[in-house]
Amino acid sequence: MIDICCIGHITKDKIVTPRAEVFMNGGTSFYFASAIHRLPERVNFSLVTSMHPSDMQIVERFRKHGINVTMFPSRHTVFFENIYGENSDDRRQNVLAKADPFTIEQMKNIDATVYHLGSLLSDDFSVDLVEYLAQKGRVSIDAQGYLREVREGKVYAIDWKDKLRILKHTYYIKVNEVEMQTLTGLSDPYSAARKLHEWGVKEVCITLGSEGSLVFIDDSFYEVPAYSPKEVVDATGCGDTYSAGYLWSRQQGISPLESGKIAAAMCTIKLEHNGPFEGSFEEVEKIIESYEKA
Repeated sequence: MIDICCIGHITKDKIVTPRAEVFMNGGTSFYFASAIHRLPERVNFSLVTSMHPSDMQIVERFRKHGINVTMFPSRHTVFFENIYGENSDDRRQNVLAKADPFTIEQMKNIDATVYHLGSLLSDDFSVDLVEYLAQKGRVSIDAQGYLREVREGKVYAIDWKDKLRILKHTYYIKVNEVEMQTLTGLSDPYSAARKLHEWGVKEVCITLGSEGSLVFIDDSFYEVPAYSPKEVVDATGCGDTYSAGYLWSRQQGISPLESGKIAAAMCTIKLEHNGPFEGSFEEVEKIIESYEKA
């Protein structure tokens, strides 16, 4: 039995800045798998992804590092183009190729306690698939992809039309402050957490950047501090890193507050370096300890 199964497309990303053009892998599943693999092997983890067979070098690399990967062939690999101006907050995003959505048939022989759905685009996971997975285990959702729609190759922010149908089958959700407001229409994270819970989510995680994060479970709020990085180098994949740390911790019965702290400290380490999380659990513990001693 798998403890945590992350399902999502690994992408090819083209990053264009005024000074350079870089190609790299990305996507929720890429950053989630990379992060959870660096933690002690106290949970059984598996990755399910879908790509064009010609792009599966990253799958082979993960397998070489001991990550259990199931790869379904797709007509295309998701291909994002991110174009930045002089201001890094100024980003235009295009989709040059889309992979095939995941299907119930693909998941029939994959049994897990938690299914973490790393959505990149709104049609990656159908309502029927989410309902099917919820019958087998606990569904965890990163909402970002459900709030993106592709029209003529360009990415547009949208509300999540099937959110009420899907969220009632969702056990865990992770959203940032912008996603929280888009989903609920509420700017107060405490009110937004309660609204998501009313819609069916059992455990709500809201990341608030330098303000830390908020976890809501069983009518209780847990305020998780933010740990300041030495410098901010690369924020890409921070939300996925948070999800990996939180779910890894919760699967071992670690409290919501301590799980949030582990997830937040992992994000601090991730922020200080390019690429996915490559720290150690010992580094995570030191960050938390030093903060609490201060």
